[in-house]
Amino acid sequence: MRRLQEREREIAATVLGLLETQHVGVLGTYGSGSPYCSLVGFSFEPGLERLYFATTRATRKYANLSETGRVALLVDNRANREEDLHEASALTAVGPVRELAGPERERAAAVHKARHPSLADFVDSPTTALLALDAERYFLVRRFQEVMVLEIAP
Repeated sequence: MRRLQEREREIAATVLGLLETQHVGVLGTYGSGSPYCSLVGFSFEPGLERLYFATTRATRKYANLSETGRVALLVDNRANREEDLHEASALTAVGPVRELAGPERERAAAVHKARHPSLADFVDSPTTALLALDAERYFLVRRFQEVMVLEIAP
């Protein structure tokens, strides 16, 4: 990741904090002319350049992301309270997605299973795809209307 300016470092710290405290996100895909959302357990690289999630290849989300090659992942800290409208933070990571293989998959699988031990058998299944979202940018929304963007450059 490129060297960040002070404001970007502040945003990155907030993004990292949200990713560290949440374990499940909403994956947005698009395929066959329709948007589709699903819950996924995610893991991530501390440099914020990459997030991981797993899915069975026989799912609609896999078909959609294979068709378009791009996804959005929403992570938030809401607690299903009225106050969430003004107090919750929501983070959307966007970018290309790809299935991992070989040593890259092995490394990502270790990261993912360390964060989600209950998914170890699922991740290791031959029918499961382990995917990497190569984050291009993060959109962070706080206090209902405060929007910040963090660009992630290679």
